[in-house]
Amino acid sequence: MAERKKLDKKDVVKAFWRWTFFSHANYNYERLEATGLVHAFKPIIKKLYGDDETEYKACILRHMQFFNTEPHIGGVIPGIVIAMEEERANGAPITDEAINGVKTGLMGPFAGIGDTLWQGTLTPILLAFGISLGSQGNLLGPLVYTLLMFGIMYPVAYLCWMKGYELGKDGIEKILGGNQLQMLITGASAMGAIVLGALSSQFVTVSCAAVIKIGAMKMNVQETVFDALFKGILPLAITLLTLYLLKERKMKATTVMVILILIGLIGGAVGFLGAA
Repeated sequence: MAERKKLDKKDVVKAFWRWTFFSHANYNYERLEATGLVHAFKPIIKKLYGDDETEYKACILRHMQFFNTEPHIGGVIPGIVIAMEEERANGAPITDEAINGVKTGLMGPFAGIGDTLWQGTLTPILLAFGISLGSQGNLLGPLVYTLLMFGIMYPVAYLCWMKGYELGKDGIEKILGGNQLQMLITGASAMGAIVLGALSSQFVTVSCAAVIKIGAMKMNVQETVFDALFKGILPLAITLLTLYLLKERKMKATTVMVILILIGLIGGAVGFLGAA
């Protein structure tokens, strides 16, 4: 019987500090925080899969998928994923879809919570306190702000990361003990699709500028045709086209971006796309 692969607290803490300092080190439009996550996971991946080159590479590729969340409160997600990887390395039937489903499903909600707490609440309060001191010529203003921010941020981030690992480990053991694994995969995947769908509807904006003239009558194509047929049909079409090119045609994100830019330029030049 193979010896069980076991992570200790030192491994998990080391991954936490790597994530804290490098989560945005290679932040990019194609993968956002994915490379930072892989860098943080390097000690974990090496310890769990270092003796199996195929699984080692597969784990790296698994976590090179698009990932983005608020790094402090959202650190609970990598903590959970570490627990999942540990169980998988010991033979648990945890698939790539289950791991990426958890990441995709949770990254949006935790990003909202984290951004609200840090950027929308804590940062303005501490800035107001520091600025009030600094405006009086007190050099303690920026120092107090920095010390308070880091003094609050790091303990909370550490707690979220470690709790994610602890809760993830306990939760996974319970799931593996029953028949809930498929429910986890389905639920996480559904949540991820809902989150990404909501983001798409909010940020993808496409409208038709064409106007058909019939005698003295002018007909706005966007309002009279597209909106009447299906509200938001053009943004949906662009979103589905992007998904098709990325998933089915296996195109690079940069190539897809060029295609979308060309569609916009050509559509604008002929007067089809633009402000309605």
